[in-house]
Amino acid sequence: MAMDADLKGRIIQAVSDGFDDQIAFTQKLVQNPSLRGHEHSIQDLLFRELQGRGYAMDRFKMDHEAIAAHPGGSKISEDHSDAPIVVGIHRPRTETGRSLILQAHLDVVPEGLHDMWSDPPFSGKIDGDWMYGRGAGDMKAGAAANLFALDALRRIGLQPAATVYVQSVVEEESTGNGALQTFLQGYTADAVLIPEPEEEMLVRANVGVIWFQVQVRGVPVHVREMGEGANAIDAAYRIAGVLRELETKWNADKGNHPHFEDLDHPINLNIGKIEGGDWASSVPSWCNIDCRVSLYPGQNAADAGREITDRIAAFAAADAFLANSPPKVVFNGFHAEGYVLEEGSEAEAVLGRAHETAIGAPLKSFMTGSYLDTRVYALYNKIPALCYGPKSRNIHGIDECVSLESVRKITQTMALFIAEWCGTEAVDG
Repeated sequence: MAMDADLKGRIIQAVSDGFDDQIAFTQKLVQNPSLRGHEHSIQDLLFRELQGRGYAMDRFKMDHEAIAAHPGGSKISEDHSDAPIVVGIHRPRTETGRSLILQAHLDVVPEGLHDMWSDPPFSGKIDGDWMYGRGAGDMKAGAAANLFALDALRRIGLQPAATVYVQSVVEEESTGNGALQTFLQGYTADAVLIPEPEEEMLVRANVGVIWFQVQVRGVPVHVREMGEGANAIDAAYRIAGVLRELETKWNADKGNHPHFEDLDHPINLNIGKIEGGDWASSVPSWCNIDCRVSLYPGQNAADAGREITDRIAAFAAADAFLANSPPKVVFNGFHAEGYVLEEGSEAEAVLGRAHETAIGAPLKSFMTGSYLDTRVYALYNKIPALCYGPKSRNIHGIDECVSLESVRKITQTMALFIAEWCGTEAVDG
């Protein structure tokens, strides 16, 4: 049932009343350099914040065997984080509404060269409407919004009349296994909302992602006898060309994939890292290239992985050097499929009403070419999976930042959404 105008106004004002505290908390999150494998302290911080609000608490590790056995599990390498997953649970006095998961990840990607940033990358500096820092947009502003949207309801004496799970995960930037572990742990609800930085729009379709490393081995000699050796770096460049051909082939198939057919280049292959050789005057004996490629929704990750491996093997068999020293393909991270959010769910309708109230315009949807944890809830929980969040700039880049006014508006949207989706009751106690 839609809310009356008075309650909407009180909720919107309640978010604004708590927004200074929300900015300060977001800053605290940004100032924690929660890179992969170093998220323990920030997860502990979230645990304390949720516990201090009176939520029932759960904290658990990732089960590597269970993840490996699940079709949605990504490959676990030695770099995989061992930080815990944290869940805060609100349980109402009377369960009359629809349950909800509010999820966010607190791991961030590497910050790059510090001298390229205008300020230190974990400064949390505020300049006008923008808060700067690695993770400010992706997605610590959203993680804070999950807490403060619920706080806003409590500020006016209300709480959700349904169970709400506030999930804080890691490994979103490299495998998606943190979100998958919440599913394996048994958590589910009637819908999920993840406030990633999506320009105040709803994600309609999202790509899958595969990470892999191609390992090339050469024949090292002194550079003066270069013709007698085999340069692994040169060979890696040739393999990169083969991968570009595969990228072109997959993009040519876009017309068979709804929501992707009008995009210029929906499938992106990134050669994100290259390492090789030991000495400038020695023909390099080794080279590793780390790659990321996206997949259409419905494109099976295992099948795509086999196509990558087979194409490289076929090329190597016809290459004078590689035929005698075949490259090895190792899958070492994301092995995740994409999803499409089907139109017409009641959850989307409720979010649309909340968005229009807070922002004053109809809710738009779009396709995004990045990995999103929403895929776990769409594909495996099989619940309406809403990814919607604030405006940002330069995520994964230099001088990443998030719009504070946009954060305020999407937090208002979230609080309105929770109130209508879950219903409300007087605060317990």
